Amino acid sequence: MCANECKLTAMAVILASSLLTISAVSNAETISENPKFWLDSGKQSLADSEKLKPNENNAKNVILFVGDGMGISTITAARIFEGQSKPNNRGGEENSLSFEKFPYVALSKTYSVNQQTPDSAPTMTAIITGVKTNDGELSVGMAVARQEKNGNVVNANKVKSLLEQAEENGLSTGIVTTARLTHATPAACYAHTSERDWEADADMPTDATVSDIAKQLINFNYGNGLEVAMGGGRSKFLPETINDPEELDKKGSRKDGLNLTQQWLDKYPNAAYVFDKMGFAAIDAKKTDHLLGLFDISHMEYENDREKDTAGEPSLTEMTAKAIDILSKNKKGYVLMVEAGRIDHAHHAGNAYRALSETVELSNAVRKALEKTNPKDTLIVVTADHSHTFTIAGYPQRGNPILGLVKQPGETDFAKDKHGMPYTTLGYANGPGYRGTPNRVDLTLIDTAHPDFLQEAAVPLASETHAAEDVAIFATGSKAHLFHGIQEESYIYQVMAKALKFKVGQ
Repeated sequence: MCANECKLTAMAVILASSLLTISAVSNAETISENPKFWLDSGKQSLADSEKLKPNENNAKNVILFVGDGMGISTITAARIFEGQSKPNNRGGEENSLSFEKFPYVALSKTYSVNQQTPDSAPTMTAIITGVKTNDGELSVGMAVARQEKNGNVVNANKVKSLLEQAEENGLSTGIVTTARLTHATPAACYAHTSERDWEADADMPTDATVSDIAKQLINFNYGNGLEVAMGGGRSKFLPETINDPEELDKKGSRKDGLNLTQQWLDKYPNAAYVFDKMGFAAIDAKKTDHLLGLFDISHMEYENDREKDTAGEPSLTEMTAKAIDILSKNKKGYVLMVEAGRIDHAHHAGNAYRALSETVELSNAVRKALEKTNPKDTLIVVTADHSHTFTIAGYPQRGNPILGLVKQPGETDFAKDKHGMPYTTLGYANGPGYRGTPNRVDLTLIDTAHPDFLQEAAVPLASETHAAEDVAIFATGSKAHLFHGIQEESYIYQVMAKALKFKVGQ
């Protein structure tokens, strides 16, 4: 993450911000938001709600979208961020992301067995297995100590994932992520380990008998194995003796000499392995039954930076579409997990621009999934594993640039703090964007809407932390009405398993 902030003249920034605000307000004024407008709008929403009928059909397919770190404030800001990029918006606030239009919404309690504020390992374990566990552990029960090296202990405490159950029931399975495929959220779908960071053998103690995460992906022996696995993390699958196919000056990280990409090809019939956009585009879904895509040596590029990638990378939307095409060949159905993993990374970096653009791309991927599936036989769930310390604050006027400085209604100048300095709408409770008080930087001299700008943080930390508040669950399709109220995060698994008629715990 580039932390350099592009400096502009105060006049240029103020002028640009003012023009954006004027444009947004002007567009808002073209729609008469008088009392009748709001009452009619409310009546229409009520009428739509009265027409809702629970879809009692069992699901043939389940697609789970996880916006890693996508708290409610992220959704709100991304909604405005996208809305302000559209022509004829009324300010952006009235915009909706694709999944915000889903008919059923609930809240999820994200705490883990031993953490008030959780990490992605126990939260995704809860979502995909129905069992809460300890921080740093993947798809094992709480009795396992973190970094337990005895493989027999870990195996004895495995908890089965929805994807493992799907394969046992003859369904196809897929995992799509913009993070490393071996990162916590995707790994919980197929791996069982006492340490989320044991992604390759090189990451583990030499005396550990637990299998590394990358190897567990290749050795996923439920049913006929994973049909789709796409994301980043090539280094975890290649031996240290082989040069990376894209970054030729780098090598794989495996010390055991295994080339897991070749093992994938050897293991499955009609299998393919691709590492760039050209190879991805060439994949014929009708002829490919098992696809492994590793598009970066580590995490995939942010959506904002994707076009600059050396070998090219598909978007989250493109990967989702390809995965559905391959998985839908199975007449019995499929389970697909899609993660927008880099929302989380951008937040850790204190970089709201990239967090919001990643969230918008997740919305695009959900929209594509809706286009390619039938709600009569498909349950689509969109949620987050946890939140971040991301805030939307101040009293900005309607249409104020979401990445800009706060300007209150009727004011010509930016709002000031008690030391006479302007401040942005978006910020973090902690993180690398701390600039000190009271001698804060004069933000009128900085382009706060630049993709590299780091929002201000109240507490100085090298990396911003997760937050503990509840996150949202959005659902549509088969059995979606079972999502309601405030639930434990592990409840998400229960609904998905119920929709698929799986026996819980088997």
